[in-house]
Amino acid sequence: MTWPHSISGCGDAGSPHERGSPSFELGNGDFAVIGTEATAELDGELPPDAGRAEYERIVVVSRETLPRAEADIPDA
Repeated sequence: MTWPHSISGCGDAGSPHERGSPSFELGNGDFAVIGTEATAELDGELPPDAGRAEYERIVVVSRETLPRAEADIPDA
């Protein structure tokens, strides 16, 4: 897996606002996000039409953070 760049840069301390975007574009065009791991707490709360594979995790991204990253994610 390659990490060519952070979409909006990312530091290592402070609030999401201080750190920059939690999103990274991977070399294959996929995106990775930094968030708080919450699989154990939220797995049973998924809506009926949602699911996850055993290898996937539920990650919480703050309301403040996600809109900041969204502006940097290219349209399909």
